[in-house]
Amino acid sequence: MAKAQYTVKQFADAIPGSGGIISTIARRVGCEWATADKWCKESPTLARMLQDERESILDLAESVLFKNIREGDTSDAKWLLARMGKQRGYADKQEIEHSGSVIVVNWDSVDGENSD
Repeated sequence: MAKAQYTVKQFADAIPGSGGIISTIARRVGCEWATADKWCKESPTLARMLQDERESILDLAESVLFKNIREGDTSDAKWLLARMGKQRGYADKQEIEHSGSVIVVNWDSVDGENSD
């Protein structure tokens, strides 16, 4: 049985709109997941395209998050502050360096017990 031959162009055509999901790319090309993964890692062109596709999905997710916040979604606002507002004091926990060690203070503790 002859081994299937693929081209960079086949993978390049399969990446746009895939969200950077290897199984979607593999299905579009008609190959196994491992084959698509290998091609995308070994070709600098495909690796860059895959990274660009993944970045575009992150941009989309951020735009939805920001839209929700503008519309008053307080849970999304709290989530964003906990991750991006740490330098302003918005966080579930603070890490403080002291003598080379890290001290973690859980603000949500009740009666000294950790709520995790």
